[in-house]
Amino acid sequence: MTASPHWSLRRILAAFALLTVLIAIASCGGGGGASDVGNSGGSFNSGGSAGIGSPGGESGAVGGSGDATAGTGAAGDATAGSGGIGGSGGTAGDGSGGTGTADGGSGAGGGGGIGGTGSPSTAGTIHFYLADAPACGFDNVYVTVQKVRIHTNGGAGDADSGWSEVTKGLPKQFDLLTLTNGVFADLGQTSLPAGKYTQVRLVLADNDAANPLANAVVPSGGSATELQVPSGTQSGLKIDTDLDVAAGKTTNLVLDFDACKSVVKRGNSGQYNLKPVITALPLASTVGLRVSGFVAPALTSAATKVSVQVGGVPVRATAPEPSGRFVLYPVPAGSYDLVVTSAGRVTAVMTGVPVSIASPTTVGSAASPIDPPAATMRAVAGTANPSDANVRVLQTLTGGKTIETAWAPVDATTGAFSFEVAVQATVRTAYSANAASTAFVADSQTAGRYTIEASSAGTVRTLALDTNAAVAPVTLTVP
Repeated sequence: MTASPHWSLRRILAAFALLTVLIAIASCGGGGGASDVGNSGGSFNSGGSAGIGSPGGESGAVGGSGDATAGTGAAGDATAGSGGIGGSGGTAGDGSGGTGTADGGSGAGGGGGIGGTGSPSTAGTIHFYLADAPACGFDNVYVTVQKVRIHTNGGAGDADSGWSEVTKGLPKQFDLLTLTNGVFADLGQTSLPAGKYTQVRLVLADNDAANPLANAVVPSGGSATELQVPSGTQSGLKIDTDLDVAAGKTTNLVLDFDACKSVVKRGNSGQYNLKPVITALPLASTVGLRVSGFVAPALTSAATKVSVQVGGVPVRATAPEPSGRFVLYPVPAGSYDLVVTSAGRVTAVMTGVPVSIASPTTVGSAASPIDPPAATMRAVAGTANPSDANVRVLQTLTGGKTIETAWAPVDATTGAFSFEVAVQATVRTAYSANAASTAFVADSQTAGRYTIEASSAGTVRTLALDTNAAVAPVTLTVP
C-alpha cells in the first residue's frame, strides 16, 4: 500500500517536533553552547567575564567565577535557550535567552539564569598613604619610595616569606613638607589574605649615580643635600602596627612621617642622616577622626606646631596654613590634649578634645582663633650620650597632666642639642563646642618648669629644668 504524501509529511513533522522538545529539555543554561564555559575570574575577589551565548536552543554557558553574571543567548534558528548559570562567588545570574528566528516566525525567549553559589572571598585589600608632621629648619624633605611591604608577624625579617607588597606606580619621589593638614600622597594598594598585620616596611630607593638626590633635604635658605638612609634601602624602614584587614573590604593606612624628628644633622660636615620616626594610622573615616581649627594669623610661620597628644605623646601634628587654619587627620577616636607651640609665644593647651568616627571636631574659628600671649624665650643647650639618643621637653600641668612642648634634634656626630622654651606659664582651657566661649587661663605652676627626657634603646633618663633664670649647659647620659 503506497503511503499518502500528506501522511509522510505529518510523520516527518511529528519526529522533528519530538526532536525539538528533547533538545529544549537538555537546554538548561543561558544561550551559550552546551560545552561553552565563561572566562574564569581574576585573582582574589575580582569578577570573571560572563559566558557568552551561542545560538538559541542550545544549553547556556557557565559564568566565570567571581562577580560574573549569566550568559546572554544570541539569535538562532530555533527556540531560544534559557538564561545562563551565575558564576560562583558572584551575584545571582539574571540573563535571558536569545530570541530565535525561523523561516516563518520567531521562537520564544528563554528563562532567567540560575543564581551563583555565593562563595565568600577570603582576601582583603590594603591601601597605603603617606603624610607628614612639621619639619624643623628645612624648606624641603624629599624621600623616594621604592615599595611598601606588610606582614602578619612583627618579627619577620626582610627575607622571610609571607610579605605582601605594593610596587605598582613606584618608585616615586615625595616632598614630605607638602603632606600636612590632611593632605596625603597615594602609595598604592594590593590584595592580601584577611587577618591581623603587625609590621609595615617602607622601602626607599638608593641615592645612586643616576639619582644622587633620591632622598634629600633642603635646609632653610640652602641647597639640596643628600640624606643618608642607614639600611632603609635594603630592608626598609620598619613600622609597628596593629591592623585588621577584613575579607572583601579595603583597609586604608596612613604612614605619618615626622620629618622634624627624622632628619638629623651630622656635626659640621653639612650632611644629614635619616633616623625615621613614622607612625601607622588607620584611615577609617572620611568624615570624622579629624580635629580642625584656627590659630591667629601671626602664628602661621613654620615655627608653629599644632598637635594632639595623649600622656605627653603626640599622636598627630601639623603646621598651620597661611590662613591660620589647621587640620589634624587621621586621629584615632578618643580624648586628646591639643597643644599649640610657637616661637615667642607661651604654650597653649586645650584639654579633653573629643575625636569620633562619626563627625569632625572643631576648635577655634577664623573669628575666634587660638592666640596665646607673647613670651620670653629661654635657650637651653646640652649634650646627649649616646649621640643617637632622642631628646624631648615635657611639662606637667596642675593636676598631673603631661604634655610635650619641644623636640630637640640631637647631632648624630657630637650628641649636641639645643631648644627654646617659654619662661611664662602655659595657658590652658577645656574643650567647648562653642569656640567663641573658649578662654585660656595661665597655669601658674608651670612657669619656667620643664623636664628634659632622653631615651635610647628603650632606656629613659629625665632631668628637671628651671628656666626662670639662665640655664647652664646640661649633659644627659642614658644608662
